[in-house]
Amino acid sequence: MLHKDIFCMRVKKLRKSMNEQQKDLAEAIGTTQAAISDIENGRRATSFDKLAAICMHYNVSADYLLGLIDDPRPLKMEQMDKKEGQP
Repeated sequence: MLHKDIFCMRVKKLRKSMNEQQKDLAEAIGTTQAAISDIENGRRATSFDKLAAICMHYNVSADYLLGLIDDPRPLKMEQMDKKEGQP
């Protein structure tokens, strides 16, 4: 399976596991519901910024979302704090 296909499936699976609608994820990462639909259906790629936002929103590594690993490792809190500008 292509990494793009895995990414699409994993974003959708995470969103559904959190009982979120596409519009909820879109609001959380600063995009549109249509963009989330396109990402989940493989019609559109996403930027590094949006990828990072999805990772932080669901607390999973980019490696997991991209299909490089199968373990949805949580992000380390110190990594998240640095992203938010905290010491």
